[in-house]
Amino acid sequence: MDRLRCFGPSDTLFVLSAFLIPLFFSIANAANFNLTTIPFNQGYLPLFGDGNLVRSPDGKGVRLLLDRFTGSGFISSNLYQHGFFSANIKLPSDYTAGICVAFYTSNGDVFEKSHDELDFEFLGNTEGKPWRFQTNLYGNGSTSRGREERYHLWFDPTKQFHRYSILWTAKNIIFYIDEVPIREVVRNEAMGGDYPSKPMSLYATIWDASNWATSGGRYKVNYKYAPFVAEFKDLVLEGCPTDPIQQVPAGAGVCVEKDAYLDTKDYAVVTLERRLAMRKFRQRFMYYSYCYDTLRYPLPPPECVIIPSEKRRFKDTGRLKFEGSHRRRRSRISATLSAFDSNM
Repeated sequence: MDRLRCFGPSDTLFVLSAFLIPLFFSIANAANFNLTTIPFNQGYLPLFGDGNLVRSPDGKGVRLLLDRFTGSGFISSNLYQHGFFSANIKLPSDYTAGICVAFYTSNGDVFEKSHDELDFEFLGNTEGKPWRFQTNLYGNGSTSRGREERYHLWFDPTKQFHRYSILWTAKNIIFYIDEVPIREVVRNEAMGGDYPSKPMSLYATIWDASNWATSGGRYKVNYKYAPFVAEFKDLVLEGCPTDPIQQVPAGAGVCVEKDAYLDTKDYAVVTLERRLAMRKFRQRFMYYSYCYDTLRYPLPPPECVIIPSEKRRFKDTGRLKFEGSHRRRRSRISATLSAFDSNM
């Protein structure tokens, strides 16, 4: 995984009150996806740090621990050719600087020099400061062309569970938080092998990323606060299983049928309402985009959709021009959302 390294305040709150809050919560709280969850033992295996992987009594979830000796993680029992991968996740609280909690698909263990990957990476922070997260993708070992976007959240991910999902098909990739799409990558011919195309496993890990995760490595993991616990439950694996040794699908017809099945699911459709919610999320909470990082990519990668009004908000480093004022506005937004949430 590669390591990175409008409106005025009154307008923001007005638009938020009139539009963003109802839209976010009408979508985020909707149980529209009608997901089928599976027990942990039915689809997953410990990856490392077995002693720090604690199964829930009902078998539907796990707790991943990080202590001074090791982190921990799990992996799906199969590789999948396309799919929908999802879990309800709750992140560690208090001082979490230097910690990375990752929920991602990859085939790096099989294709070491040409791997594909789709990432949610949650980055810890010093006490009192919020978690941040990034999404990323690689195809065919394109690690020198990272496609990171970084964001803040509109809720506290340590207080309760929220659902994080990755939809990967032959035509597009969608990252979801609850039922809000936060990023869509549409495949086009110019991407070539940079679009993930080989079977991948689902991974979840917690580990010490002190050298980069918080303020570029300035703040390290402090094991005085250990163990750090990330919780995963209500796990979902939808896709075409592939033999993990031979990478042979369980019948070509099965994969065609499974791809067609994924296309019929509610999460495969970005409705107008969801697209508006995605746009609002990106306007309010995205603070870095590789598409606007012209120092890194003078010519934006082919999948980038450049929105002029959005581009004006970013420096040529891909970061927000006025991140300080953005943080203050975001704090007011988060406080308003929290108050709204407590009244739900």
